[in-house]
Order: sequence, then C-alpha cells, then structure tokens
Amino acid sequence: MAKRKLTDEQIVDLLKEGEKGELSTAELCRKYNISEATYYNLKAKYQGTNTAELKRLKQLEQENARLLKLVGQLTLENSAIKEVLKKKW
Repeated sequence: MAKRKLTDEQIVDLLKEGEKGELSTAELCRKYNISEATYYNLKAKYQGTNTAELKRLKQLEQENARLLKLVGQLTLENSAIKEVLKKKW
C-alpha cells in the first residue's frame, strides 16, 4: 500500500476539527484516511501550530537532518585521515 502524506493544511484542519469535538476520533480518522495512532502522533507533535509555523518547522527539520548527515560524513573523513597519518612512513 502506498504511503499517503497529508499536506500541512490538511494536518492543521484535522487538528482544528479534533479540537472542536464535533466528530469522534474514529470518524475524523476515517474522514482523512489515517489511523488513530497517526492522529495522536500528529496531535502530540503539531497541536497549537498554524500552517505557516508548520511549514517552517518541517523546513527546519529537513535542514537539521541534512546538517547532521554532513557532520557525520565529515567526522568519518576526519577519523580516516587521522588513521592514515598515525601510520609511520
């Protein structure tokens, strides 16, 4: 089954509808075609944010992941260079 990704607007709308309490959690999840676990994960992570904040948060998460990958690569290269330099010529 293909993984379906909700847009930022859909996530904000979903959480606002959940706060209103007009629909039960099961009905709300059925409407957006997600599991209840996904709903609660989204609620824990993004509750109280608007669309602009959500977009900025996701952008920062992507940038953080990219920078962590770069640091890991540079650390690996650095340790490899140190190992080569330790050897006696």
